[in-house]
Amino acid sequence: MSVVLDGSNLTIEKLVAIARHNEKVELHPDALERIKICRAMLEEKIKAHEIMYGVNTGIGEFSEVVLNDDQVKEFQKYLIYNHAAGIGDPAPVEYVRGAMAGRINVHAHGNSGCRPEITLTLVEMLNKNVTPVVCQKGSVGACGDLAPMSQIALLMMGEGEAYFNGERLSGKAAFEKAGIKIPGLQARDGLATINGSNLLTAMSAIHLYDMNRWLKQAEIACAMSLEALFANLKPYDTRLHEIRGFKGAVRSTKSIMKCIEGSDLQTGKLKMKVQDAYSMRSSPQVIGAAHDAIAYAKSQVEIELNGVGDNPIFLPQNKLTLTGANFQGSPVSLPMDMAGAAITMVCVLSERRLNRLLNPALSVGLPAFLTKGAGMFSGLMLSQYTADSLIVEQRILSMPASIQSIPAAADQEDFVSMGMNTAIKNGQIIDNAHGVLGIEFIAAAQALDFREFTPGRGVAKAKEVIRKYVNHLDVDRPLYPDHTKMKEIVKKCFILEEVEKAVGSLE
Repeated sequence: MSVVLDGSNLTIEKLVAIARHNEKVELHPDALERIKICRAMLEEKIKAHEIMYGVNTGIGEFSEVVLNDDQVKEFQKYLIYNHAAGIGDPAPVEYVRGAMAGRINVHAHGNSGCRPEITLTLVEMLNKNVTPVVCQKGSVGACGDLAPMSQIALLMMGEGEAYFNGERLSGKAAFEKAGIKIPGLQARDGLATINGSNLLTAMSAIHLYDMNRWLKQAEIACAMSLEALFANLKPYDTRLHEIRGFKGAVRSTKSIMKCIEGSDLQTGKLKMKVQDAYSMRSSPQVIGAAHDAIAYAKSQVEIELNGVGDNPIFLPQNKLTLTGANFQGSPVSLPMDMAGAAITMVCVLSERRLNRLLNPALSVGLPAFLTKGAGMFSGLMLSQYTADSLIVEQRILSMPASIQSIPAAADQEDFVSMGMNTAIKNGQIIDNAHGVLGIEFIAAAQALDFREFTPGRGVAKAKEVIRKYVNHLDVDRPLYPDHTKMKEIVKKCFILEEVEKAVGSLE
């Protein structure tokens, strides 16, 4: 079933369906009508020679330069040429598809002034799987993602490059093979295609989707480690968290206890401490804080997905042109900096539980480094080294990009969001997070192999899935295949899917 884009109802889940799973899209008829009305108003203003930024003026520092009628016709082409100035490797296809969906949703408001042919061409590109080749680096997140979005706009002139059916082609060849008509660029069309933070917002939406699923797996791993370490479960009484009031902590403790439900740990048969270390008893508060950070970031990203991120903005009902800065990426980059730091924080917590599983002074009777052949064998000693190296990299990446502005364009653009840097580093943070959690899963499963009691249903199911891919470490072997395999298992959410089948949703 197609996702209908009307400017108001694009959620993160819908964007992921379009970007990652190739869901078809439709432009709502009312949105098409709004685009037509706005375009008619703009053309009246052009004929009247009303001065409008980026339509009949230059841009940036050249915004005071007024263009004549002949220049207006050619300006959009050169605007796209000089802004297609990114560098390096192409962005993943799902990011670019997400950016295109977001841009369609901006146009759907009828405040951007482009011809409907531009918006409809973006729709057709998504539905026929023509994805522009877009350098991921080059945007400073204001005036939006100008450099990468310009590589999308190149295709509107039959230029640039695109992927079609897995093949990298010229933009013209991709359109020809897909049966898409080249719309060309007329007044305002180019700037209306590029002047918003759509790529960094799409990347952020996809990252938030993955972060939420990763946090649910962090709760499963936590439950496994708690069982292996004979944790006191009083800190996991939901009443404790409800009385404080943080929604994330309540959610987290419920999810962890769903995994532990049915365990001998709940019966009082197993000896436990009166009070455990922070890494064991404060997991709901820490993971819950991350849930709350992700929820806030999601609310901000969805506002941006459904807002008018453009400049200038046209109000047909008032016959008015407003120039401002609705392209500015800070409303997304600031909460997404926090989201990335939240994932790093939970990884630090995961590593501290890993340490308790491996350290014989802390592991409540487990063999040192989870090997019975200590001395001859080192067990999972080096797995902690790997997790630590990933976490240090995450800590470096968790420095906020939103405070790193460097002025450009002769100081006309003297504060920028650096939101693309936020999005790029968040991709690296979540990639490392899959590895860190994979290592805790390996260690927790190994530790449970040494315990003789009945674990919770969710914990038992998680261990069962892990053992399909990683065998018990009886004698030492190279661990990099296990680490890499488990990282992929976490990324693909195989454990999460099976655990939720067994115990219900962990939302």
